[in-house]
Amino acid sequence: MVNLTLLGAFIPTFLFVSVTPGMCMTLAMTLGMSQGVRRTFWMMWGEMLGVGLVAIAAVLGVAALMLQFPTVFQWFKIVGACYLGYIGLQMWRAKGKLAVPELGASPQLMPRSTLFSQGFVTAVSNPKGWAFHMALLPPFIDSKLAFWPQLLVLVLIILLLEFLSMLLYASGGKALASLLRQQSKVQWLNRIAASLMFAVALWMLLG
Repeated sequence: MVNLTLLGAFIPTFLFVSVTPGMCMTLAMTLGMSQGVRRTFWMMWGEMLGVGLVAIAAVLGVAALMLQFPTVFQWFKIVGACYLGYIGLQMWRAKGKLAVPELGASPQLMPRSTLFSQGFVTAVSNPKGWAFHMALLPPFIDSKLAFWPQLLVLVLIILLLEFLSMLLYASGGKALASLLRQQSKVQWLNRIAASLMFAVALWMLLG
Protein backbone atom coordinates (compact mmCIF):
# COMPACT_ATOMS: atom_id res chain seq x y z
CA MET A 1 0.00 0.00 0.00
CA VAL A 2 2.82 2.43 0.89
CA ASN A 3 6.57 2.57 0.45
CA LEU A 4 7.92 2.00 3.97
CA THR A 5 11.25 3.68 3.16
CA LEU A 6 9.48 6.85 2.04
CA LEU A 7 7.14 6.61 5.02
CA GLY A 8 10.13 6.48 7.38
CA ALA A 9 11.29 9.84 6.02
CA PHE A 10 7.77 11.27 5.74
CA ILE A 11 6.80 10.97 9.43
CA PRO A 12 9.72 12.95 10.97
CA THR A 13 9.52 15.53 8.18
CA PHE A 14 5.85 16.30 8.73
CA LEU A 15 6.18 15.97 12.52
CA PHE A 16 8.71 18.81 12.46
CA VAL A 17 6.43 20.86 10.21
CA SER A 18 3.36 20.24 12.39
CA VAL A 19 4.95 21.04 15.75
CA THR A 20 6.60 24.24 14.47
CA PRO A 21 4.67 27.33 15.66
CA GLY A 22 2.30 28.59 13.00
CA MET A 23 -1.17 30.04 12.54
CA CYS A 24 -3.09 26.94 13.62
CA MET A 25 -0.83 26.16 16.56
CA THR A 26 -1.06 29.75 17.79
CA LEU A 27 -4.85 29.63 17.48
CA ALA A 28 -4.92 26.35 19.42
CA MET A 29 -2.89 27.91 22.25
CA THR A 30 -5.15 30.96 22.34
CA LEU A 31 -8.32 28.89 22.52
CA GLY A 32 -6.74 26.62 25.10
CA MET A 33 -6.32 29.71 27.30
CA SER A 34 -9.85 30.98 26.98
CA GLN A 35 -12.04 27.98 26.07
CA GLY A 36 -10.16 25.05 27.55
CA VAL A 37 -8.74 22.01 25.79
CA ARG A 38 -12.07 20.18 25.30
CA ARG A 39 -13.72 23.12 23.56
CA THR A 40 -10.61 23.63 21.44
CA PHE A 41 -11.24 20.17 19.97
CA TRP A 42 -13.96 21.77 17.82
CA MET A 43 -11.42 24.14 16.28
CA MET A 44 -9.10 21.15 15.77
CA TRP A 45 -11.77 19.22 13.83
CA GLY A 46 -12.28 22.20 11.52
CA GLU A 47 -8.53 22.69 11.10
CA MET A 48 -7.96 19.02 10.28
CA LEU A 49 -10.78 19.06 7.72
CA GLY A 50 -9.17 22.11 6.11
CA VAL A 51 -5.67 20.58 6.15
CA GLY A 52 -6.98 17.32 4.69
CA LEU A 53 -8.71 19.15 1.83
CA VAL A 54 -5.63 21.31 1.21
CA ALA A 55 -3.31 18.29 1.13
CA ILE A 56 -5.50 16.33 -1.31
CA ALA A 57 -6.21 19.35 -3.51
CA ALA A 58 -2.53 20.31 -3.56
CA VAL A 59 -1.48 16.86 -4.76
CA LEU A 60 -4.21 16.88 -7.41
CA GLY A 61 -2.96 20.24 -8.72
CA VAL A 62 -5.82 22.43 -7.52
CA ALA A 63 -3.30 24.53 -5.59
CA ALA A 64 -1.61 25.60 -8.81
CA LEU A 65 -4.95 26.83 -10.14
CA MET A 66 -5.78 28.72 -6.93
CA LEU A 67 -2.38 30.39 -6.80
CA GLN A 68 -2.94 31.66 -10.34
CA PHE A 69 -6.03 33.57 -9.17
CA PRO A 70 -4.78 35.32 -6.04
CA THR A 71 -7.46 38.04 -5.95
CA VAL A 72 -10.27 35.79 -4.71
CA PHE A 73 -7.87 34.05 -2.35
CA GLN A 74 -6.64 37.41 -1.03
CA TRP A 75 -10.16 38.61 -0.20
CA PHE A 76 -10.85 35.37 1.61
CA LYS A 77 -7.72 35.93 3.68
CA ILE A 78 -8.60 39.57 4.41
CA VAL A 79 -12.08 38.71 5.71
CA GLY A 80 -10.69 35.93 7.92
CA ALA A 81 -7.88 38.13 9.24
CA CYS A 82 -10.25 41.00 10.05
CA TYR A 83 -12.50 38.68 12.01
CA LEU A 84 -9.60 37.29 14.04
CA GLY A 85 -8.30 40.83 14.59
CA TYR A 86 -11.71 41.87 15.91
CA ILE A 87 -11.68 38.95 18.36
CA GLY A 88 -8.17 39.93 19.43
CA LEU A 89 -9.31 43.50 20.11
CA GLN A 90 -12.17 42.23 22.27
CA MET A 91 -9.78 40.03 24.22
CA TRP A 92 -7.40 42.97 24.78
CA ARG A 93 -10.32 44.88 26.28
CA ALA A 94 -11.36 41.78 28.27
CA LYS A 95 -14.64 41.60 26.37
CA GLY A 96 -16.29 39.01 24.15
CA LYS A 97 -16.59 35.27 24.45
CA LEU A 98 -12.86 34.62 24.07
CA ALA A 99 -11.87 36.85 26.97
CA VAL A 100 -10.41 34.92 29.89
CA PRO A 101 -12.54 35.36 33.06
CA GLU A 102 -11.30 36.02 36.56
CA LEU A 103 -10.55 33.10 38.85
CA GLY A 104 -13.81 31.42 39.87
CA ALA A 105 -15.87 33.02 37.10
CA SER A 106 -17.42 30.91 34.36
CA PRO A 107 -15.98 31.47 30.89
CA GLN A 108 -18.20 32.56 28.00
CA LEU A 109 -18.16 29.62 25.64
CA MET A 110 -18.11 30.20 21.89
CA PRO A 111 -20.52 28.17 19.74
CA ARG A 112 -19.02 24.94 18.48
CA SER A 113 -19.80 25.93 14.89
CA THR A 114 -17.79 29.14 15.32
CA LEU A 115 -14.81 27.27 16.73
CA PHE A 116 -15.03 24.72 13.90
CA SER A 117 -15.19 27.42 11.23
CA GLN A 118 -12.25 29.30 12.76
CA GLY A 119 -10.09 26.21 12.44
CA PHE A 120 -11.26 25.49 8.90
CA VAL A 121 -10.77 29.05 7.64
CA THR A 122 -7.34 29.34 9.26
CA ALA A 123 -6.21 26.09 7.60
CA VAL A 124 -7.43 26.81 4.08
CA SER A 125 -6.52 30.52 3.95
CA ASN A 126 -2.78 29.97 4.26
CA PRO A 127 -1.20 30.06 0.77
CA LYS A 128 2.07 28.79 2.21
CA GLY A 129 0.21 25.67 3.32
CA TRP A 130 -1.04 25.10 -0.24
CA ALA A 131 2.39 25.64 -1.75
CA PHE A 132 4.06 23.52 0.93
CA HIS A 133 1.80 20.49 0.38
CA MET A 134 2.06 20.85 -3.38
CA ALA A 135 5.86 20.85 -3.21
CA LEU A 136 6.53 18.41 -0.37
CA LEU A 137 3.78 15.78 -0.43
CA PRO A 138 4.10 14.36 -4.00
CA PRO A 139 7.74 13.20 -3.57
CA PHE A 140 6.57 10.80 -0.85
CA ILE A 141 4.16 9.04 -3.23
CA ASP A 142 5.65 6.00 -4.96
CA SER A 143 4.62 5.96 -8.64
CA LYS A 144 4.92 2.16 -8.66
CA LEU A 145 2.13 1.74 -6.11
CA ALA A 146 -1.59 2.59 -6.20
CA PHE A 147 -2.06 6.35 -5.86
CA TRP A 148 -5.20 6.74 -3.72
CA PRO A 149 -4.31 4.28 -0.93
CA GLN A 150 -0.93 6.00 -0.52
CA LEU A 151 -2.47 9.47 -0.46
CA LEU A 152 -5.09 8.39 2.07
CA VAL A 153 -2.47 6.93 4.42
CA LEU A 154 -0.22 10.00 4.15
CA VAL A 155 -3.10 12.43 4.74
CA LEU A 156 -4.27 10.44 7.78
CA ILE A 157 -0.73 10.61 9.20
CA ILE A 158 -0.63 14.37 8.57
CA LEU A 159 -3.95 14.81 10.39
CA LEU A 160 -2.76 12.72 13.34
CA LEU A 161 0.43 14.78 13.65
CA GLU A 162 -1.58 18.01 13.37
CA PHE A 163 -3.99 16.87 16.07
CA LEU A 164 -1.22 15.89 18.51
CA SER A 165 0.62 19.17 17.91
CA MET A 166 -2.50 21.28 18.43
CA LEU A 167 -3.34 19.29 21.55
CA LEU A 168 0.14 20.08 22.89
CA TYR A 169 -0.29 23.81 22.21
CA ALA A 170 -3.84 23.92 23.61
CA SER A 171 -2.71 22.14 26.78
CA GLY A 172 0.15 24.62 27.13
CA GLY A 173 -2.29 27.50 26.77
CA LYS A 174 -4.58 26.06 29.44
CA ALA A 175 -1.64 25.55 31.81
CA LEU A 176 -0.52 29.15 31.29
CA ALA A 177 -4.05 30.38 31.91
CA SER A 178 -4.28 28.43 35.18
CA LEU A 179 -0.94 29.80 36.36
CA LEU A 180 -1.76 33.43 35.63
CA ARG A 181 -5.25 33.14 37.10
CA GLN A 182 -3.77 31.93 40.38
CA GLN A 183 -1.46 34.92 40.38
CA SER A 184 -4.36 37.29 39.64
CA LYS A 185 -2.80 38.25 36.32
CA VAL A 186 -5.92 37.78 34.22
CA GLN A 187 -5.39 41.11 32.44
CA TRP A 188 -1.95 39.94 31.36
CA LEU A 189 -3.46 36.66 30.21
CA ASN A 190 -6.07 38.40 28.07
CA ARG A 191 -3.42 40.62 26.50
CA ILE A 192 -1.14 37.67 25.81
CA ALA A 193 -4.04 35.82 24.19
CA ALA A 194 -5.03 38.95 22.25
CA SER A 195 -1.46 39.38 21.00
CA LEU A 196 -1.44 35.78 19.81
CA MET A 197 -4.73 36.34 17.99
CA PHE A 198 -3.34 39.50 16.38
CA ALA A 199 -0.32 37.44 15.29
CA VAL A 200 -2.57 34.86 13.62
CA ALA A 201 -4.48 37.63 11.79
CA LEU A 202 -1.23 39.28 10.65
CA TRP A 203 0.16 35.91 9.62
CA MET A 204 -2.94 35.32 7.53
CA LEU A 205 -2.61 38.68 5.78
CA LEU A 206 1.11 38.50 5.09
CA GLY A 207 1.35 34.76 4.38
